Amino acid sequence: MARLLAYLKPYRDQVVLATGSSVLNKVLDLMPPLLVGWVIDSLRGSPPHWIAALAGTSDAWSMAVVLAALSVAIFFFESLFQWGYQHYFMTLAQRVQHDLRLDAYEKIQRREIAFFEEHRLGETLAMLNDDVNQLERFLNSGANDLIQTVVLFVFSSFILFDTSWRLALIAMAPIPLILSGSLAYQRRIAPRYKRVREAVGSLSSRLENNIAGILVIQSFGAEAFELDRVRQASAEYREANFRAIRLSAIFVPVIRMAIVLGFAGVLLVGSHWVLEKQPWLTVGQLVLFAMMTERLLWPLVRLGQVLDEFERARASARRTFGLLDTPSAIREAARPERLERAKGEIALEHVTFAYARGDRILDDLSFRIAPGETIGVAGPTGAGKSTLIKLLLRLYDPTGGAVKLDGHDLRDLSLEDLRRSIALVSQDVYLFHGTLRENIAYREVGTPFERVVQAAKYAELHDFIATLPEGYDTLVGERGIKLSGGQRQRMSIARAILKDAPVLVLDEATSSVDTETERQIQQSLALLAKGRTAIVIAHRLSTIRAADLIVVIEDGRAVERGTHSQLLALGGRYAELHRTQFATAEVP
Repeated sequence: MARLLAYLKPYRDQVVLATGSSVLNKVLDLMPPLLVGWVIDSLRGSPPHWIAALAGTSDAWSMAVVLAALSVAIFFFESLFQWGYQHYFMTLAQRVQHDLRLDAYEKIQRREIAFFEEHRLGETLAMLNDDVNQLERFLNSGANDLIQTVVLFVFSSFILFDTSWRLALIAMAPIPLILSGSLAYQRRIAPRYKRVREAVGSLSSRLENNIAGILVIQSFGAEAFELDRVRQASAEYREANFRAIRLSAIFVPVIRMAIVLGFAGVLLVGSHWVLEKQPWLTVGQLVLFAMMTERLLWPLVRLGQVLDEFERARASARRTFGLLDTPSAIREAARPERLERAKGEIALEHVTFAYARGDRILDDLSFRIAPGETIGVAGPTGAGKSTLIKLLLRLYDPTGGAVKLDGHDLRDLSLEDLRRSIALVSQDVYLFHGTLRENIAYREVGTPFERVVQAAKYAELHDFIATLPEGYDTLVGERGIKLSGGQRQRMSIARAILKDAPVLVLDEATSSVDTETERQIQQSLALLAKGRTAIVIAHRLSTIRAADLIVVIEDGRAVERGTHSQLLALGGRYAELHRTQFATAEVP
């Protein structure tokens, strides 16, 4: 919990107020047994000396009035401090929750792309939501319960031993059993709650995947199949909770039996001493003891619930802080080189790359792109074309060799400068829930509307938007579900156009559009590419026909280079790919 304390440090004053209010509230909450004991002894003619001094007389009624006034004051301040700890702890919980969630999100956002490829989205969302919320719930109530339990034990012990150390030993006899049982319970419940956190992450992943893939589920008629899979994940979560509940349910009855023994011992031995008129115990003190013992021992039953909350919070903290403490595999240099507006020269020098525990995807790949040049990259599926883009954006680092921009190794540049220099249009288009205008002007919040419209026109999207009742203020839906595949692709192109980066990367940028729209977009992209370095990853060879240079990649190696006409004349791999695609068309 040391890491959690670090998040509390900026709110030190609020922590002091919350803790102080909690301590004073519990001390005042323990005063009624003392008041009752003092009243009884005052009425029986043996009041504490300070009460008579405060009343200015030994008259029983006067002392009762003083004690009644004191009780009103005690209950008033107890209520005041109860408001204090509730207000400050709840406010504190919200602030810490906010800070922790932002830090966790920022950390996740900066993780290498491999993290997202290896982790299910639901587990990541569970860390950002459920785990952080669990810590917030603990700060809301569990932290206060722990503080008040400590105050309860210390203050009650002091009062009991000060009143009668003999009877206090009897009252305290069950406490070692209660504490040892609580510690044993904590050790056994911790792994069960760890499994609960893992199960909720799996369930969240299943639900998120199914909702995102609802179109596929319905088109395949797989509703019953997916319901069974959700049922299984939910059952695993339920069983993990059941295992924790079964253990936590045993704790309270066992502790209650230990408490009853201590309470019964106080009543029996105390009554015997009062009847025998022993000088070390009065009737008022016996009543005080009975009430204080009840106040001391019975709340310890809640210790199980407090430990439950603590263990749930600790399990969540391990996951959350484990995420925060894991460094990203893609790190900036200690003093990164700054790059203002890149010229656009790109060089791959003997680049080798393999995914974790996988075969080589790129093998000693080298080529250079001059500023303002357009290069097409062709090759069969799995040849490494898209991996090349990931290396250029530094989503991965090469396992050998170097990728350079304007002569700078990408590992020496700041990520912000690098990614600001590249505009990507991917075949996997992601649109955020929002309006068309917001998606086109993504990140560029203050972009004039005229520029948004201009970008849409370049992408051959404006005419479509003009037909919509709400125009550019039309909502695209979750992940752009309201748009066709071609429309989403053109949205992505418009977004890249507006970014105005010196390097343009098109990864199958026209794969989801018809032939006529492809032709129109290619004309716009040709205008856009002027003065920029353009890398075009192509499955349709028609998209790279006019490129200054075409590199054919196969098995991670550059097997052919040249212009479209040169490669056709060569009659090699490119010509073979061309014949396959245009088998039924006239070959120019």
